[in-house]
Amino acid sequence: MLPRAAIVSVECDIVKGLHAFTIVGLPDKSVEEAKDRIAAAIKNTPRRDGAQTGGEDDFESPKRSNKKIVLSLAPAELKKEGAVFDVPLALSFLLASDQIAFDPTGKLFAGELALNGEIRSILGALSIATAARAAGFTDLYVPEHNVAEASLISGLRIHGVSSLEEVLKSLAGKSRARIAQKPSAHARDADDAALDEIRGQESAKRGLIIAASGGHNIALHGPPGTGKTLLARATASILPDLSEEEMIEVTTIHSLSGILSGGAIFRPPFRSPHHTSSYAALIGGGSSGIRPGEATLAHRGVLFVDEFPEFHRDVINALREPLEDRVVSIARAKGSAVFPANFMLIAALNPCPCGFWGTARCRCMPHLVEKYRRKISGPVADRIDMWVSVGEMPPEALSTQTKKASGETGRARAHVAHARARQRQRFAGADGISTNADMGPKEIESLAKLTEKAEGTLQTAARQMKLSPRGYHRTIKLARTIADLAESDAIEPPHMLEALQYRQREL
Repeated sequence: MLPRAAIVSVECDIVKGLHAFTIVGLPDKSVEEAKDRIAAAIKNTPRRDGAQTGGEDDFESPKRSNKKIVLSLAPAELKKEGAVFDVPLALSFLLASDQIAFDPTGKLFAGELALNGEIRSILGALSIATAARAAGFTDLYVPEHNVAEASLISGLRIHGVSSLEEVLKSLAGKSRARIAQKPSAHARDADDAALDEIRGQESAKRGLIIAASGGHNIALHGPPGTGKTLLARATASILPDLSEEEMIEVTTIHSLSGILSGGAIFRPPFRSPHHTSSYAALIGGGSSGIRPGEATLAHRGVLFVDEFPEFHRDVINALREPLEDRVVSIARAKGSAVFPANFMLIAALNPCPCGFWGTARCRCMPHLVEKYRRKISGPVADRIDMWVSVGEMPPEALSTQTKKASGETGRARAHVAHARARQRQRFAGADGISTNADMGPKEIESLAKLTEKAEGTLQTAARQMKLSPRGYHRTIKLARTIADLAESDAIEPPHMLEALQYRQREL
């Protein structure tokens, strides 16, 4: 389901005849323009150590050749996009014209050429490395900037190169290639203690710990200024680091999207789109091509939607599929794609447009309040596992003279990590399931056992609360997480009662 790179073979044919320099194999505009980049880069690359350009020892540029040159990208039916083919195209020409000699077996090249022969960074280096290993390649040459990213894939020798000259020297054995080492996760920052900075709101903190432990969707509702946004952002500090498989998934997505600033992403991503974001920005697509949206960029992390009802109604309803199926399907005239979108949703919302519904300060007309609340449709609300009220705090609780509790974030992080460890053990043999929120009906039946009293409690509450089948199953999954935090092998009545409490939507 992850976007994967395809291996493209580059061939070059040079014959006598009228001068021509063409690239075939369904190239897009950026690949067609590679002809000028390749020609300039080859012209500006010295052929011998210390040689200056402009002499007889220079490489012959394809633009100056009096022969017909055809560069082919195979398979021909696959559309080729981007400047990642510059380096292999240049090497193919130099090899076919007998200006260099090396054995290309087991070697894969990727990189964009500058006019002076330097190699620029590319998008999707991690995806290329994954495809290279799967295809049986042993050596991968990538731009220096992409080394940390590509070296996440074991079983490959990753060579970081900064220029075409450096590639040629390495292939000729005139310089020792710099083989990258696999990066490791950095220690958490000492000031990563967001929960410690929040006074009070113990019930909301408890709800966030439960949600983070099982990957459940949660809505924080209450008047403005009560700390909903601060609580949501604090969730990132208690989530455990990504596993190796999850880290590769997330890093690949961010790399292909062009927003990867460094090497690997070891922490769960936290995405917070503005409420004016469009459908394409949140779900994916766009006029320039099929690109992943915020829902996919939040994969294995948190998607925080502040001022949830202020989003356009179509954008809110578009979250139905990823909240249920954990994927985003995009179909456009230019093509279709399926992106992963297994995220934890945190929604923050006010009870009415002004935020002070139920108090003397509220001036909202009843029909405006109803219109505001109806923007969150029933199907979307049913997919949110927890509804937590964040009430106003008394002034004395906010006093700067009050001694703050320390270590709250560390304790919460430990609870979440312990609950996640129990879930990893439980789902060790289940493909694609890592948290309680990922369970389907089959897994609920076999892995989320209820005691007889807990099942009776659920049955009674389901009739009174008129729970839908989806709500019924989500309540069991939530109760399973609460039981994990309590280190209980079975779901007991207290776990079920707490889960049912969070299913009650007050808005």
